[in-house]
Amino acid sequence: MELNYIEHIGIAVKDLESAIKFYENKLGLKCYSVEEVLDQKVKTAFFKIGQTKLELLESTSPDGPIGRFIEKRGEGVHHIAFAVDNLEKQLEKAENDEILLIDKTPRKGAEGLDIAFLHPKSTLGVLTELCEKKT
Repeated sequence: MELNYIEHIGIAVKDLESAIKFYENKLGLKCYSVEEVLDQKVKTAFFKIGQTKLELLESTSPDGPIGRFIEKRGEGVHHIAFAVDNLEKQLEKAENDEILLIDKTPRKGAEGLDIAFLHPKSTLGVLTELCEKKT
């Protein structure tokens, strides 16, 4: 697999507005974007630190992936995302390397990225997202 850089770290939160205030007021970061991704049942907020971003994720439905995550594990780090070129090729390589795929084909994510997730059962317990920015 060919990873370019850490695109973002996803953090599950119960209350997006409170979390934004914490990151801005206590850590001195600036939220530059809030977006809802309807098909993932999530509302996101982004902060940039150098080249890397933090993505706060609030579930918009208890049965969404973030809602289920928080119910099971509580708030905290949800996933790490890597930027890649040619996402479809990277998924093919991952599958050939016997990495379990949650997404066999890319789908649309926040910030207009094409995304796909690798299953944590085959990535040492870390939910891993691959992201490609289409130009």
